[in-house]
Amino acid sequence: MFTSVHSRTAAAYKRASVEASVEMADPHQLVTLLFEALQRHIAAAKLALQAKDVPQKCKQIGAAVRILEEGLKAPLDLERGGEIAANLNALYDYCVNRLVLANARNDEAGLDEVAGLIEPVANGWKQIQGKTPAYLRPV
Repeated sequence: MFTSVHSRTAAAYKRASVEASVEMADPHQLVTLLFEALQRHIAAAKLALQAKDVPQKCKQIGAAVRILEEGLKAPLDLERGGEIAANLNALYDYCVNRLVLANARNDEAGLDEVAGLIEPVANGWKQIQGKTPAYLRPV
């Protein structure tokens, strides 16, 4: 299937914009970008679920799981981070499990639950801008 020149140009611009944002971001901004992407993927998965677009739902949930596992959970320093790191680790594990179940069961409530759990964490993260918490490994 062919796409219009405008669509391809817009997609290329979007990719370049995201790449530039990531390259220029400090560690705090990178985590902020991860939270924003996670929230977008969960919202897109919900829309796909409502539209009964199974491949798109699976793609979006898979992207959300990767962000949780590789982007948010992996850099946690469980030794130095104490209770906060342990709690975030448990929360991210729970969210991954909930997303997998939501995917398997076409459970919109599961997507809403994860979105609701992540939102206050993302908002809290934005409020500590400029401070690197002890629960993250140094970059």
